[in-house]
Amino acid sequence: MGAAAVALARLAGPPALALALLFAAWETWVRLRDVREYLLPAPSAVARALADDPGRYLDAAAATLVAAAGGLLIATTLALSLAIAMAHSRAVERALYPPALLLKLTPIVAVYPLFTIWFGFGLWPKMLVAALITFFPTLVNAVVGLRSVDPAALDALRSLDASPAQLLWRLRLPSSLPYLFAALRISVPLALIGAVVAEFLSGDGGMGQQILSANGDLDRPALFAAVAVLVTMGVTLTAVLAYGERRVLFWHASTSDV
Repeated sequence: MGAAAVALARLAGPPALALALLFAAWETWVRLRDVREYLLPAPSAVARALADDPGRYLDAAAATLVAAAGGLLIATTLALSLAIAMAHSRAVERALYPPALLLKLTPIVAVYPLFTIWFGFGLWPKMLVAALITFFPTLVNAVVGLRSVDPAALDALRSLDASPAQLLWRLRLPSSLPYLFAALRISVPLALIGAVVAEFLSGDGGMGQQILSANGDLDRPALFAAVAVLVTMGVTLTAVLAYGERRVLFWHASTSDV
């Protein structure tokens, strides 16, 4: 426990101190300059907004998290499946890469109305927007990772008449894990952004609706409180992902402290 506490302090101490200094400077500046709350609320006002009705933000955060997680799962499953095919064949890559890039370049505001027509209002359109925004970075990293194998190990397994499935499970997927975790570090925040953007467009629950409602009411403390909850969600998910990466890739140089 002592070693774990020291490691946690080393990891969380510097950013916590930086945030404390930032909030102190923010609070001091707002009070000294007598800044109106509708322009920029003090951190204490934002904290009061959170404390007055925490259930409101927790329910909205849960709705956004479900949409983001569902979209990320869809995107990761589809991207990894296509990446396996693309990594084994340059012809397949040349055939599939342009449609994948087209999805990347498709504006969300153009496709979201189609999603609502096809799937109705509710969870599915939000998940699809989150999937759309996270699909391409996951695909690119997965293809690179699946191809970044040790040539000597590949030749050794082929000399033992390893099947394509054995090459995939014993060599390509383990070698691609650092790239997949790198893709997730990019995609997790993007999934939250995609879910919130979908909630902006639909006005149907989640943190996006909270932000729109607070902005329409000129309730700046509530607006900043919603943003603070979103930031907390992103930081927490990223920290959990980083912890999982260190546990899974303890053998890889990317998790070394050196």
